Amino acid sequence: MNVKRILCFILGVFCLVPAFSQATLPPGELAAVIAERIISETPYTFVNTRTRQTYASLKNIPVTQDIRVTSEYNEWHYTNGVLNMALLELADKTGDKKFQDYAFKNMDFVFDKDNLGFFEKQYNEAFENGGWRAIRNLSWHMIFRNKRLDDNGPMGASLIELVMRRPSPAFMNYVNTTAEHLLYAEPRLEDGTIARIWPHENTIWADDLFMGISFLCRMGKITGDVRYFDDAANQVLNYHKYLWDDRRKIYYHCYHTDVKEHGVAHWSRANGWMLMAQADLLTMMPESHPKRSAVIENFNRQVKGVLQYQGKNGLWHQVLDRTDSYEEITGTAMFVFGIARGVREGWINKDYIYAAELGLKGMMTKMTDKGDVTAICVGTGIMPSLTFYYNRKTQENAPMGEGPVLRALTEMSYAKKYSEISADAQYDKIQIKK
Repeated sequence: MNVKRILCFILGVFCLVPAFSQATLPPGELAAVIAERIISETPYTFVNTRTRQTYASLKNIPVTQDIRVTSEYNEWHYTNGVLNMALLELADKTGDKKFQDYAFKNMDFVFDKDNLGFFEKQYNEAFENGGWRAIRNLSWHMIFRNKRLDDNGPMGASLIELVMRRPSPAFMNYVNTTAEHLLYAEPRLEDGTIARIWPHENTIWADDLFMGISFLCRMGKITGDVRYFDDAANQVLNYHKYLWDDRRKIYYHCYHTDVKEHGVAHWSRANGWMLMAQADLLTMMPESHPKRSAVIENFNRQVKGVLQYQGKNGLWHQVLDRTDSYEEITGTAMFVFGIARGVREGWINKDYIYAAELGLKGMMTKMTDKGDVTAICVGTGIMPSLTFYYNRKTQENAPMGEGPVLRALTEMSYAKKYSEISADAQYDKIQIKK
């Protein structure tokens, strides 16, 4: 093959690869485009993974271990809870009911007695034959397992948001079950701090601040019971005590209470969960609550710390203090959301909106005007090696990232542009004494 043909071949290959075109739409419009894509891609169907037969309903379908929900948008997972809350915020901002209707339709699909009844039978059969490991890959298994905040926290929180818009006995029954679990069954330290009993006995995960507080603050809002706000405020202050790195001014991903050691990483999304949790709490917490000022002080402390690690492109890195780790959108989105909400509500210095604007600009390089969202770190547990965090894969167009991104875009659509006092307008005030 001669040189001319080689060049033509190379150019032809490149022409077959579509160029990535970063987003240019205003944040509110882009949020709507992303949400509309999600709505269009949600099928409300089930599939038999062995026969490939699909079903719109599981009424009168014999129980088999082969049937799954077709799409992750119809799954029961904490990321779907965040996505539901984000869509409801977008509906409130735009006045477009289709985003709210989507969240209702999704949960009505889950709580349909035939659909839910099928998966409960499937779950019970699998658990009886194989225990906890046997149920891991089943659709909606987290509803029935109900043993951890990933199972019920953000999903329960999103149901509260829906119930506050339209009463539903089925939704509220699940909410009450979640409240019972969180108050009386969720593992805690002696001081009341929520902790997991893996990978070490009583490990504090930064992620869990949002998993718990997202529910607690909304439960306080819907019931008016101050004990939920008390618990949420105590979680914020206790998590700070256990996870704060006073040298780097950011949070560790975890703390193992048995060996009294922090984990190895200052993971971006973990810090994002912490900031987003506090923003949600402060949004709903009564102004008169005795610990409100302490939570605001803590919120300010974290924002100031996070601002030190924003990258040159406006994005934050997968490992906050490691610039050789990749730029990641979910942590960035949570920081942008928290900062923008904090400025709008007056909890932090209004000048910080400049950092949120830069963060939004960086986020645009990871999205398209067709509503695609890239650079989403996959689900991430805790491991005793920094390499684990460096090597986490990324995905696109998944609830893991779309919920936080939508929250950030919607919040930025409220934001006032950064402004400062003009030097030219001030010079006349300076008088030279003769």
